[in-house]
Amino acid sequence: MSQSGVSVQPECITAFNELKLGKSTKFIIYKLSDDNKEVVVEETSQDPSWDSFRNKLINAKSKDKRGNEGVGPRYAVYDFGWELASGEGTRSKITFIAWSPDTAGIQPKMVYASSKDALKRSLNGVAVELQANDSDEIEYDEVLKFVSKGAR
Repeated sequence: MSQSGVSVQPECITAFNELKLGKSTKFIIYKLSDDNKEVVVEETSQDPSWDSFRNKLINAKSKDKRGNEGVGPRYAVYDFGWELASGEGTRSKITFIAWSPDTAGIQPKMVYASSKDALKRSLNGVAVELQANDSDEIEYDEVLKFVSKGAR
C-alpha cells in the first residue's frame, strides 16, 4: 500500500510478468480506479508502435473530485528496444514511465505521485524509470537517449 492508501490489483503484477517473461506484450498502461483506491490495468498491447503508445498516454483522461474530466496522469511499462548504431545488435530495457502532464489537474497529479511507489515496488525487473510531464519528454528520440544512456 502507498502513502495515499492506494493498493495494487494482482492483475497489474500478472500483466507485468507476462511482458517481462513472455515478451509478447509490448506495453502496459496502468491507471487509478475511479474511486482512487487501487491501481488497475487500463490496457495491455502487443503493438510495437511507439507513436501509438505515446498517443494513448497523451490522450489519457481522468476525473477530479467533482467528476469533471480532463487530461490525466498514467503509469506505463514499455519494453523499449533499439538497434545499436555500431551494428552489434539490439538492446531492450523494461521502462517504467510516470506520465503526469503539466496540464492535468492538481488532485489527480498528487494522488498519482503519492501512489507511484506502491506500483513500482510490485514490479520486479524494471530497468529504467522515467518521469515525464510534457509530451516532448516522451518523444521516441528523447526516451531513447534516456534509456540507452549513450549505448547507441
